[in-house]
Amino acid sequence: MGAGDLVALVEQRFGLAVTAVTPFYEAPEKAVYRFDIEGGEPLVARLFPAERPVERVAGDAEILRGEYRANATTVDASRAAYQQAQDEVRRTLRADPFEPEAMRAAMVKTRAARQVFDQLLQETIASAAGKMSTAGRNKLADWPPGPRSVSQTQR
Repeated sequence: MGAGDLVALVEQRFGLAVTAVTPFYEAPEKAVYRFDIEGGEPLVARLFPAERPVERVAGDAEILRGEYRANATTVDASRAAYQQAQDEVRRTLRADPFEPEAMRAAMVKTRAARQVFDQLLQETIASAAGKMSTAGRNKLADWPPGPRSVSQTQR
């Protein structure tokens, strides 16, 4: 479906006059567009093909949510510790007089806190992935949408 088809669809279906369409994200399996509407607020639409296999991965999403819920206290505490460590780096940067060694020490703590957070989050995801279907793991591998690595941009 091209941009012209989308404009016609929005105008016919909703009775709106579209003045412009801006693609935010386009891929074979989904797309996100902004529609500027004459005399109104813009709309953002996320489009999926009718044959999108949501049913195949719906249970997998619940598996991931359940695994997170089971570990939420620990994961959230580690995220909070990481954010507090980042705040300490900011405080050292704002200090007057500035103390480079204090900033370096705060950065060491930030790296350590980030590593703990990453390990807990990754363990949660790995545990969930072990219980998911192949389709669910493939969707997880595609998250977040958009190019993220060299291998993805060369597909």
